[in-house]
Amino acid sequence: MPLMRIDMVKGRRTPDEIKRVMQLSYDLTRKDLGVPEDDRFQVVTQHEAYEMKLMDAGLGIKRSDDILLFDILSTPRTMGQKKQYCQDMAQTFHEELGMDPADVMIVFATNHAEDFSFGNGKQQFLNGELS
Repeated sequence: MPLMRIDMVKGRRTPDEIKRVMQLSYDLTRKDLGVPEDDRFQVVTQHEAYEMKLMDAGLGIKRSDDILLFDILSTPRTMGQKKQYCQDMAQTFHEELGMDPADVMIVFATNHAEDFSFGNGKQQFLNGELS
């Protein structure tokens, strides 16, 4: 049940390209993080270029306005799963969309099942509707 927020510079992608970004990232989330089908929660936010300042932490990474920032809020995942996911995302977005791997930035944050309410004022993992 990861919640994936995808930030990008406004006007750099068509609606079909944005849908492709969403689908590719969802497919890899299923493959690498073991997320079941229909467990899909993605939000895309587009920003003016001046609203995104994503430095390289001194690593010498050159970014462009094509950058995609994936912020993934998820129940705990193993270090191996996260490492594979990051590698696969960079490779897949390069191969499928022609993106520079430097423009694929991923941040993981951890929460727990009880931190979700999918609607109706209920916490479905706590009341047994989901397990």
